[in-house]
Amino acid sequence: MRSFQIGAVMPLMQFGPERTTARWTEIREMALVAEAMGFDTVWTPDELLWRVDDAAPQGVWEGVAMAGAVAAVTNTVTVGTWVLSALHRNAGLSAKVAETLDEISGGRFLFGLGAGHSWPGQAQTFGLPEDNIFGRFAEALEIIVPLLRGGRADFEGTWHAARDLPQAPVGPRPNAIPLLIGGNGPKGQRHAVRHADIWSGYVEERAHPDEMAPRIASLEAICAEEGRDPATIGRSVGLSVRPLAAAAERPGALSGSAQEIADAFHAFEAVGYTRLEVMFGPGTMAALEALRPVLEAFDGGR
Repeated sequence: MRSFQIGAVMPLMQFGPERTTARWTEIREMALVAEAMGFDTVWTPDELLWRVDDAAPQGVWEGVAMAGAVAAVTNTVTVGTWVLSALHRNAGLSAKVAETLDEISGGRFLFGLGAGHSWPGQAQTFGLPEDNIFGRFAEALEIIVPLLRGGRADFEGTWHAARDLPQAPVGPRPNAIPLLIGGNGPKGQRHAVRHADIWSGYVEERAHPDEMAPRIASLEAICAEEGRDPATIGRSVGLSVRPLAAAAERPGALSGSAQEIADAFHAFEAVGYTRLEVMFGPGTMAALEALRPVLEAFDGGR
C-alpha cells in the first residue's frame, strides 16, 4: 500500500454535450480495472442532478446504490462515498448505510461525508431542504459519530433526531469504520479535526499545489486550536485529471504526459497531502486506462 494513496472516482454523472451515460456494466468494468491497476480506492460520488446555466441538466446515478454494487464485485480495493451529502439524507440512516456498505465490502468501506450543497438547484428539484446547511450538518454529526463510534445515539435537534437509537446490526468493524469529512472551508475542516480520520478538499480553480497548500496550513491551525496532533489526520485532495488531453488544456484539471501528471501528484504529496482522489475525464475506459502509465511513473519516482 502506498503511503500516498490514489483513488479513482467513478463517472456516475452524464458528461459531454450528448450527455453520455456510463452504464452499470461499464462502471463495473472500470471499478475492476481500477482495482487491477493498483488504485487504492474506488469512489462513488453523491450528487442528484447537475445544472449549469441554461444547458440541459446532467443526470447522476445514485451514489449509495452504486457503492454497494462496486463493493460487491470488487475484492481488495477500498470502496468509498465521495462524499455522502448530509443535507439530503437522514442522519441515522446514513450511519446505517455506512455499516451496511462495510458489511458488503467485507471491511473495505471508507465513509466519505460532507455537509452537501443546494447548488445548482438539485435540492429544490427533489423537494429537499436548501437552508441552514452547516447547522444541519453539525446536528447530523451529533447522531452519525456516536452511532459509528459508540453504537448508540440519543439526540433531539432542530432538524435531526435520534431517540435511543442503536447501531444494529454491525458489520466487520464495529465502531471503527474510517470517516472522511469533506469541506473546502474552515467549517468543514473543523468538523474533520473534531471527528474524522481524514479531511478532504477539492480543487476549485487551479489544479496546482499553490491553490491547495494554504488549506493544509488552515487545517493545522485548527488542529492546534482543537488540541489535535495534525499528524493523526489524513489530508485528501480531489481534482480532475484529463490524461488524454494536451498539457495545460485548462487550469482546473491536470493534463499532459504520464510523467507530467505523475510529477503533479508528487507535488501535492510534497506540500502535505496524503491522498488524491482522481476524477478522470472523460468518464470512459480509455481515459481510465490512460492513467495506468501515470501510476507506474508515480510509483517509479518514489
